[in-house]
Amino acid sequence: MIPDTLSAGQYNTVYNFLSLVIASQLFAALFMLIALPRILPRYRQAITIAIIVCGIAAYHYFRIFDSFKAAFVTDSIGGTGTYTQAVGEGFNEGYRYVDWFLTVPLLLVELIAVLALARSVSRRLMMQLVPAAALMIALGYPGEISGDNGIRAIFGLLSTIPFLFILYVLFVQLGKSLERQPVSVRKTLSRLRFLLLLSWGVYPIAYLLPLLNIAGSDAWVFKQVGYSVADILAKAVYGLIIFYVARRKSFEDDAAFAAIEESKDEAPALR
Repeated sequence: MIPDTLSAGQYNTVYNFLSLVIASQLFAALFMLIALPRILPRYRQAITIAIIVCGIAAYHYFRIFDSFKAAFVTDSIGGTGTYTQAVGEGFNEGYRYVDWFLTVPLLLVELIAVLALARSVSRRLMMQLVPAAALMIALGYPGEISGDNGIRAIFGLLSTIPFLFILYVLFVQLGKSLERQPVSVRKTLSRLRFLLLLSWGVYPIAYLLPLLNIAGSDAWVFKQVGYSVADILAKAVYGLIIFYVARRKSFEDDAAFAAIEESKDEAPALR
């Protein structure tokens, strides 16, 4: 439930975190785009997907940012007073779900792509994970927009089913594939699954707040901050880790390429 009023501190907290997400997604995408030639072509698909994910997130956060500024206004000079909901305006939480519906499946495709598994194995994993991720988000949305806690609980429970299936595939089926990855990235890839679990864990906590009778402006601000931090971790930070894995695997695959790249890294120190 969107609060009727926000204090200046609450408004500025949400404003600043939304701004932080936009900057994080844009510059992570820019870095990966510039650095794309510094990995082998076979891993560039994973990084291209990471760039797309960050781009989609940045676009939707621009929309969320504009929606937030339109939804809460103040008559005080310098914006130091109370912010109230503007007449005829509302904060559109739906932008987040459109973003997640697109990006959550792509995050899983990112991980599969950087593993560079056999085509049949990659196809099987994507056929399992992508529909489950889309279904998880689609089932969560009706509960998010409902003011009825019973409906919210039902759809929250339904969306948990594909979520548990995704965890099973990530930690059981995909875990077997990690044994065939280079030793230098094996631990990083294993921890990457926990980063997804950690960041995704914020969403159900925020989803459950109304069911726990935790409401009001403080709860709403906490939810917006939690979503923002989770999106930075699950998209920008996750994408940069995927880039690190792709670069390490490029070095493992091609010693000549590794020598050229390492010489570029050392060149500024020699001058």
